[in-house]
Amino acid sequence: MKGNMVDFSDGHLVKKAKQGDIEAFTELARRWQEKIYHTILALTKNHQDANDLAQETFMNAFKSLRSFKQHSSFYTWLYRIAVNLTLNFLKKRSRDSSIEEFKENYTLDIEPEVSTFSPERRSLKKELSEKLKEAIDSLPLLYRTSFILVVFQGMTYRQAAQVLRCSENTVSWRMFKARKMIQVKLKPYLEGG
Repeated sequence: MKGNMVDFSDGHLVKKAKQGDIEAFTELARRWQEKIYHTILALTKNHQDANDLAQETFMNAFKSLRSFKQHSSFYTWLYRIAVNLTLNFLKKRSRDSSIEEFKENYTLDIEPEVSTFSPERRSLKKELSEKLKEAIDSLPLLYRTSFILVVFQGMTYRQAAQVLRCSENTVSWRMFKARKMIQVKLKPYLEGG
């Protein structure tokens, strides 16, 4: 398979990778590595864990590629592997240590930083961003996972449902509940007191 790999669709690259073309799989990994890493990071809140789990995701995908039936997109299938590995990792880790060990920051931009904001406004924006992060972090794992896939990764409910192996209605319900829980946590800050 010669030529510029970036010009080929995921489907074409999957077909070639299933036939043993390592270069095709490498291109697939290159396309999705950043999104997979950031999804895992949002769940684990730990850069090293996210790196390790992202690497494990691609190793598992490579090993399992021949069994990939292509009933869903490669993207969805890959996310399913990443989310399952991460959820299993978090469940095991939560049995072994406290939740506080997961508290490493990821960035949430509520609005762009504008130098014309007063110091008080910048401080309030920072505090609200921290409270939003805390509210998201406090969500039960399945709600947080759905929220991250839909809000931060831009997946549709259908795509998130495929990744999580549940119905769209389940994802919709989790999103509804997650938003409600976040609103309750942020209510004192949004009402000014």
